[in-house]
Amino acid sequence: MKSIVKMFIIVSIFLSSVTNYGQIKNEITESVKIYGKCDICKNKIEQAGNKKKTASVRWDQKSQMAVISYDKTKTNREKILKRIALAGYDNEAFLAPDDIYNKLPECCHYERELKPLTMETKRHESMTINAHHGNEKNNKKSEDAIIQKILNSYFDIKDALVKTDATSAGKKAADLNTVVKAVDRSKLNTTEQNVWSKISNNVTTYSENMAKTKDINKQRELFALLSIEIYQLAKAAKSGFPIYYQHCPMYNSGKGADWLSKESTIKNPYYGSKMMNCGSTTETLN
Repeated sequence: MKSIVKMFIIVSIFLSSVTNYGQIKNEITESVKIYGKCDICKNKIEQAGNKKKTASVRWDQKSQMAVISYDKTKTNREKILKRIALAGYDNEAFLAPDDIYNKLPECCHYERELKPLTMETKRHESMTINAHHGNEKNNKKSEDAIIQKILNSYFDIKDALVKTDATSAGKKAADLNTVVKAVDRSKLNTTEQNVWSKISNNVTTYSENMAKTKDINKQRELFALLSIEIYQLAKAAKSGFPIYYQHCPMYNSGKGADWLSKESTIKNPYYGSKMMNCGSTTETLN
């Protein structure tokens, strides 16, 4: 009787899957065991597995069974189940990374029946996916380090201009130019790469010219242009800490100019001590 009920559930999930994702071409359908506990788990499992016109996942909480349907020319069972494991859910192919499982809501902490110490194959797969997860973290750290170096060099220029120190501003601009020329685009994510390809030439030109001149007024003109480019990068990069986009309405004969700062307090780089507090924060990035 239990086997009949279980089969009925699987068939029901399958029919639901066909109804909602009938547009999948070259379709293959399989039933797989995926561990979870509640409605939140159901949403997370299905969101992780589903991919429009490519893959559909329908999971049943009672049976712990899911029906996965996918376009065999565009994906496969392993890719779908890896995404689900990376969302925190053990399954027939992969064990979820421990840190992701531990971050699930308390109500989602299902009993982890697939014990790595007693299932050698699963242990290997768990190690593989944890390594994959670790590589993602390392790549993210690498991205953060590159963007942080660019932003720090920019902030150093801004601080020198606030002090009306042309010599220091020139040196800091040279430092920025060195950082810019060392950027490895392959270590940036797709969004950052797209922005960097648009702004890198201008950032290089403005920082080089700023480093060559000792004229504080010329440096400030170049800094205004540089700030437009760095703003685009800071907005795309999601630095993880507040960056204040600030505006001076008086600069350039009232046309105004913007800059970025780590501080919410206004310290105007275009006038320094002459008009130190002239300006306002127009946007906060993080």
